[in-house]
Amino acid sequence: MIKHIKLIVTPLALSMALAGCMSLAPDYERPAAPVASAFPAVPQAATASTSPVINQAPAAVAWQQFFADARLRQLIDQALVNNRDLRIAIANIEQARAQYRITRADRLPSVGLGVSGNRRTVGEDQPIESTYQAGLQVTSFELDLFGRVRNLSEAALAQYLATEEARKTTQISLIASVANAYLQLLADEELLRITQETLKTRQDSDRLTQLRFENGVASRLDIQQSRSLVETALATLAQQQRFRAQDINLLTLLVGQPLPADVSSGATLAKTELPDLPAGLPSDLLVNRPDIRAAEQELIGANANIGAARANFFPRISLTGSAGSASTELSGLFESGTWGWSFAPQAILPIFDYGRNTATLGAARAQRDIAVARYEQSIQTAFREVADALAGQATYSEQLRAQAAVTEAEADRFNLSDLRFRSGAASQLDLLDAQRSLFQSQQLSVQANLLRLQNQVALYRVLGGGWVEPAAQADGAPVAAR
Repeated sequence: MIKHIKLIVTPLALSMALAGCMSLAPDYERPAAPVASAFPAVPQAATASTSPVINQAPAAVAWQQFFADARLRQLIDQALVNNRDLRIAIANIEQARAQYRITRADRLPSVGLGVSGNRRTVGEDQPIESTYQAGLQVTSFELDLFGRVRNLSEAALAQYLATEEARKTTQISLIASVANAYLQLLADEELLRITQETLKTRQDSDRLTQLRFENGVASRLDIQQSRSLVETALATLAQQQRFRAQDINLLTLLVGQPLPADVSSGATLAKTELPDLPAGLPSDLLVNRPDIRAAEQELIGANANIGAARANFFPRISLTGSAGSASTELSGLFESGTWGWSFAPQAILPIFDYGRNTATLGAARAQRDIAVARYEQSIQTAFREVADALAGQATYSEQLRAQAAVTEAEADRFNLSDLRFRSGAASQLDLLDAQRSLFQSQQLSVQANLLRLQNQVALYRVLGGGWVEPAAQADGAPVAAR
């Protein structure tokens, strides 16, 4: 039996050695990055930033190191476990991996054990003839002389790697979304507190105005102006309560499970700090941005598909073989049966296909051109995102400092106007104007701080941070999660 099996294995092994020895795919060359060699210069702030500075490349900084707030880290950790978008991205990886394994399996022959039986008669009163066969079979193994199957396998591998990079991109975006939603929650809670304090102040002022009106000191116009400010504060309070509820709903969606009652855990936006990050060079984005690497894998796959399309113009050789035993008695199939083998190569050369192969090659080349454009577009988009975030890092701190100074001046102005109004040295109009200006300035200060912190989150994201995990290395540096 072993001798007969060798008769089919030997030519099959020779065919496998010849298969895949040639590839018609173009040589891959990474397109030049269509961006400047350095990020645009940004204006320097008048005062130095007080935020801590990280000197590591952002892509090497684990998110646990970048975010100091323990509750925020807990929310991000829960989101990485429960978020449905990330689950879909992970499932897409498994699907792409399975598809790659299917395509890779086409490069090797499929060997199976076949058993069959046949009973027939050639006429009336004729004996029944029985035939039983069993043996090893190889069906339609393509001899890949021109690399068609090999290139299809390489394209599937590139798609799998692109899907893995897409998962990293989803993780980065998820971490940034949770952080931004959490910061928005802190900002809305701070605005809610400011609104509540402003409402109390305006209600006290309204009661004083009512007393002055009853004593004939204030006019009906003063009462209406005072009540208008109170109702405005009540409207703003309802708005802020709605915004906070919506923040909780968004965080719940991102985290993928109900949030604890003390989700902010006493944290405030004013005490929250995120470190400043070095920009590096635009070329670093090619290594650190998963979305750019995914676009490049798509380009590599499109390049391999051209090789597969070119191979369609050449003969396609398939091999079919079998080796086994045949007998007229099932009980004697392996003892007294007749051993035999067959080896049947088949070659098909396309002659006239109505331009099908030409159109397939044209489509593959067009897809490669699309992939090149998408790759270059992803680099340009990344360059713009980093440049915008760097401009924000250089200016938001100064904007916050200036706005805080305005708020401090408006607070002094309000206190002086209140004293002057109570002593009769200033009109109620001056006091109401000071109240409005202080409230608006306080809101702008909170918004400026929120924009500053969210910009730091954006810079961390666009520089490729957020997909590494801390690891216990000798040098203490984090390594990429596998």
